[in-house]
Amino acid sequence: QVQLVESGGGLVQAGGSLRLSCAASGRTFSSYAMGWFRQAPGKEREFVAGISWRGGTTYYADSVKGRFTISRDNAKNTVYLQMNSLKPEDTAVYYCAATPRIGVRTGSLYDYWGQGTQVTVSS
Repeated sequence: QVQLVESGGGLVQAGGSLRLSCAASGRTFSSYAMGWFRQAPGKEREFVAGISWRGGTTYYADSVKGRFTISRDNAKNTVYLQMNSLKPEDTAVYYCAATPRIGVRTGSLYDYWGQGTQVTVSS
């Protein structure tokens, strides 16, 4: 069982930066690949970024590639999403999720989810 708690969301102007954190409970955090997803009002949830068990492999949605960076610290049971050059279209609730499978971009294949943190980018 893994419990996930996101933090770091907020209101930022376009062009600004935020860093999201996702703290995981349990001793098996390093056994899971982690992902970040987001859901904007009226839209479906979409994959944003993922990272392998030890952080050696990362993968991104095309819409955030070059602007967002996912990383993890297994000693702290935490995964991060550094978001730079934010755009109004990045406004959404951001969720972290855990899966035993690397490279997964489909939300239904993730086993554990956090409750989300709101990111709002003003123009």
